[in-house]
Amino acid sequence: MKTVMGIINLQEDNSLIRELTDRRVVESLPFAGRYRLIDFALSSMVNSGVQNVGVMLPDKPRSVLDHLRSGKDWDLARRHDGLFYLPALHDEESRRRGDLRNFYYNLDFFEHSSQKYVLLAGGSFVYNINFNELLRFHQNTNADITMVYYTASHEAAGRSTVIETAENGLVEDIAEKPAIYDGSKVSMNVFLMEKRIFVEMIRYSYEHGGQDLLLDGIIRRSDEYSIYAYEHDGYVAHVDSTASYYKANMDILNPSVWEELFMGENSIYTKVKDEVPVQYKDTAVVKNSLIANGCIIRGEVENSILFRGVTIEKGVKVKNSIIMQKCDVQENSLLENVICDKNVVITKEKWLKGAQNYPLIVAKNVVI
Repeated sequence: MKTVMGIINLQEDNSLIRELTDRRVVESLPFAGRYRLIDFALSSMVNSGVQNVGVMLPDKPRSVLDHLRSGKDWDLARRHDGLFYLPALHDEESRRRGDLRNFYYNLDFFEHSSQKYVLLAGGSFVYNINFNELLRFHQNTNADITMVYYTASHEAAGRSTVIETAENGLVEDIAEKPAIYDGSKVSMNVFLMEKRIFVEMIRYSYEHGGQDLLLDGIIRRSDEYSIYAYEHDGYVAHVDSTASYYKANMDILNPSVWEELFMGENSIYTKVKDEVPVQYKDTAVVKNSLIANGCIIRGEVENSILFRGVTIEKGVKVKNSIIMQKCDVQENSLLENVICDKNVVITKEKWLKGAQNYPLIVAKNVVI
């Protein structure tokens, strides 16, 4: 995969998850106790041998920059190639929105790279993929563009790109739909193509008035390319709403999902933080939960995920909840179906309960 350049596009819609993305982009959302969503795309690229990765920054990049920094934790702090940040174009006079203008603004980076292929991915999907198999599939089919998809096992709301394929994988139709159904072939926003095709696509689409790379560069010009689809048959979650974020975290508590994502041949890397182990006091009761380092547990935790530095005091009951970094839940409180953002304090004897499919969200730095 040394012939492949990775691009992670963080210009994604977060309108359905605004409660958690007021000060961060969806790709930097904390996930599974110690990770961020961008870790999955970035780690899959690194594990596959990609050594040159460009990150297309969003309009509010601080949380992403703080997490990735030099790329050292992903072995991308290199003298040659490594991790590159591609800034967004801030032009208040431009009427055009979407990600295409930012790709066009950074065309020189793509053109001057030494790699033959471009692997383009979004950062809001949870998966663990070996992209070497994708490259072999792409070369064997002699495709112009190869896209990765999964087969949906249940209905779900939210805008998605759905495809139809022939038996040999040739894409016959691509469409954006407001919902997916059981058996739908759903794009994972991962595309592999030669650099010359990628550069031509950006230049032509932007100079002809396009705004969105997927819509204007691929879907509307699909008849001009030979597009094949590669199926990923492992676990996939797309975090594009509060409900999908909650469900994906709860899925991690399933041992088979955890083992596939984190215990396989390829690891998922994240920014390292050295903290003390969890302290389980005499009154602690923990069932089917994921507890990160630095936590202090004196109460009951069931079917929940606790991030680093969380304190659960005596008499507290936490169930089916996600408690982010450095939250403090004080004595005799009850939390069920709740998402607490960072640095939340729940004072004594407070009861918070959300719906099973629509969790209650407590915003960052709030004291209740």
